[in-house]
Amino acid sequence: MNAVTRIHGGPDAAGAARFDFSTNSNACGPCPMALAAVQAADATRYPDPQYTALKVPLAAHHAVEPWRVVLAGSASEFIFRISAWVRQAGGSRVHLPQHAYGDYAHAAQAWGLVQMGDVDAADLVWACDPASPTGQNHTGWLRALERSTVVLDGAYAPLRLSGEPALTAPQRDAVWQLFSPNKALGLTGVRAAYAIAPLHAQAAATALDAMAPSWVLGAHGVAMLHSWAAPETQGWVTQSLDTLRAWKVYQIKALEQAGWTVMPGHANFFCARPPKHHDLQSLLATLRARGIKLRDTTSFGLPGWARLGVLPPGAVDALMAALAA
Repeated sequence: MNAVTRIHGGPDAAGAARFDFSTNSNACGPCPMALAAVQAADATRYPDPQYTALKVPLAAHHAVEPWRVVLAGSASEFIFRISAWVRQAGGSRVHLPQHAYGDYAHAAQAWGLVQMGDVDAADLVWACDPASPTGQNHTGWLRALERSTVVLDGAYAPLRLSGEPALTAPQRDAVWQLFSPNKALGLTGVRAAYAIAPLHAQAAATALDAMAPSWVLGAHGVAMLHSWAAPETQGWVTQSLDTLRAWKVYQIKALEQAGWTVMPGHANFFCARPPKHHDLQSLLATLRARGIKLRDTTSFGLPGWARLGVLPPGAVDALMAALAA
């Protein structure tokens, strides 16, 4: 079995880019309340291994019972864990979106799950709303709600800038909902996530809890998730959306004036394609040498395009100047 190369945005072998469009982190961050909570975390002691005091506010935030909260070291860690659980339960087939985060496929390969084009034939179905890299809704998987283990990745749901979610509240109760708040908080270096189990999946939630390592979250991850559930933090995230909307309009207009084709989407990121006379790989390398990083979307199954996170106008002006040069 050939290993899948893992490609991610953010810092690389050259370090952190001065103007990093390659990640989907909230560019208004870091959230002051969450950052203060992380900085004040007591790293001299173990967290409660049952995370009792953390699950209660997270459950209240989602208006669910605490047993439905399954904590994870990160969204990627949960992706691998639930893939393993499906395989151990006898599942062998997985359905992935056409354009999707690479760890879905990496986990499937690691656990021997065969990728199926037909959603009705899959034991595990992945969806993301809004989806990376396009920022659009995934909808082709909706008929799998009743028969498969469906995981709805909500990594970017708090950063939705337009449109409506693909699922209603009753439909969301029928699927696993995965959340990684570090993106919305602008704290992607803090690794912590959680899933909300389906309404009638208590046994599965117990099994997935049992498959986690002890202390799956450290003190800093606990502090970030505690802050995430607080009303003042949620208020900050909501207020940041107006700023991101204005920045996105500015960024798209600048790219289109430079001849780029921009794909519509609902999130704090979008895909864009340079004019035909540009070789994308050479262009990305030249920009990276100038301290500007964009995310090549070839690994998402979308060659010829780049994904750009929404950044402040100053970063966009730097990008435009580099493109003009």
